[in-house]
Amino acid sequence: MTRPASLVAVAIATVSLAAAACSSGVDAGTAAVRDTGNVTLKTQCTKSICSGTRSGAPFVIQVPTNQWNGTLLLWSHAYRAAEPVPSNPLNPNQLTPVDRSAQDSPNSDLTKVLLAQGFALAGSAFASNGWDTLDGVKANEDLYNYFSNTFGTPKRVYLWGVSLGGLTSQILAEKHNDWVSGVAPLCAPLSGTNRTLDLALDTAYATKALVAPKLKLTGYSSVTEADSQWTYATNQLNAAAKKNDLADIFAIAAIAGAPSPPLTDKYDGSTIQSQVQGAVQTIVQMLSNSTYVRYDVEQRVGGNPSQNTGVDYGTRIGSEFSAFIGDQLSHIKSELANGTRVSADSVARSKANTLGNPTGAIQRPTITMHTEYDAVYPVQNENIFATQASTNADGGQLIQLYSGPPTKYTNAPYGAGTCNFTPVEIAGIIQLLDNWVRYDVYAGPGAVALAFNYTVDTTYTSKNNPSTIAAGKATTGYDPNFAAPPWPGTSG
Repeated sequence: MTRPASLVAVAIATVSLAAAACSSGVDAGTAAVRDTGNVTLKTQCTKSICSGTRSGAPFVIQVPTNQWNGTLLLWSHAYRAAEPVPSNPLNPNQLTPVDRSAQDSPNSDLTKVLLAQGFALAGSAFASNGWDTLDGVKANEDLYNYFSNTFGTPKRVYLWGVSLGGLTSQILAEKHNDWVSGVAPLCAPLSGTNRTLDLALDTAYATKALVAPKLKLTGYSSVTEADSQWTYATNQLNAAAKKNDLADIFAIAAIAGAPSPPLTDKYDGSTIQSQVQGAVQTIVQMLSNSTYVRYDVEQRVGGNPSQNTGVDYGTRIGSEFSAFIGDQLSHIKSELANGTRVSADSVARSKANTLGNPTGAIQRPTITMHTEYDAVYPVQNENIFATQASTNADGGQLIQLYSGPPTKYTNAPYGAGTCNFTPVEIAGIIQLLDNWVRYDVYAGPGAVALAFNYTVDTTYTSKNNPSTIAAGKATTGYDPNFAAPPWPGTSG
């Protein structure tokens, strides 16, 4: 979606700091990173220099025409299907084409503003599509080296990306603290590959047990078979909704980790019908990970990496949906307990663990952001990552931000849906990261409020505040009071 450039410019202008960094009292490496002087580019962009293909990965680079501030923004794109898949499983003939385009930021308006601020930008497609984190890491390493050799070594490199690209960015940051200065993984599956696919298997298993008995759980022979299974499950879920089989639907949604009510980008949960449709949409979107995404991963690792042996699904169905489940709970628990469980291929599971499993051992400023209602990569990912960071690193290097939706909406302008962020939010993240790295301004509540033009005082109508956010009239859904819940099936 193209965003008005003026909104992005306002966001950046609002948060930019005039203060220069002071290098006294810091080591030489830190002083170099905080050096605010401009850098002379060794060359300017031409088509042959700033675009092309390297090792099978199309790339694009853009540099400022005036002064380069010495910072390179290295972007990683979202998940892209390896083969055409239905954009809507209810219409299998409407396929999303394979995207192999190079991309260096979320949208062209933001690119223009960042270039005007003096940033250089780079990004690529990867050597393959699908669950391509390793290809993403390799492509970004190569692109960093190519940029450095061609234009000059950056003083600072910020990694940023959305969805699977956010996971790629985090994996790369943990590997290369020698040249990475900061990272911003947005709406990313930071719980890792195996947890993501295990949760998808949980959702598929519950769907099979309760509404879609012919659903195949693993071992698809082709992406076509995986797509047809996704379509079949979607049709069965919609049929169950039409029959008012709400107990089964909400039990599956609970197992998938959906909140109560299960809000999505399309359904605000303000009516019973909206809650039912939100539950169905949540399940269907999660099932994409257990069909065509699973097929791709299984091809990469040589077998099924997921398992649900020993999972007690009954405990996953809490009291949140009790009004819909009622006296059906005992029957549902029995159906879930009696299904045939799935065991992982140990070699495949170990290999899948190498496709993206952050340790949380962060050593550079890290700012994550997640919508509070994300059916594909649920916000509980942030809880897992925070726990890992607190165990393996200095927790002060991690800031986690959340965006929540308005109270009522038809299409959520922010806060609900995968990576449904506003221009102010995305631009604000970059400036928060830049101010933290370059000026040693910690991205605490005050800095975040400035970045998002936010106040808790609802009398300031010119600022984003809880009232304007709830009314859908804000430029951010920033929610300072939100905390990501535990991963489904865990207590902390």
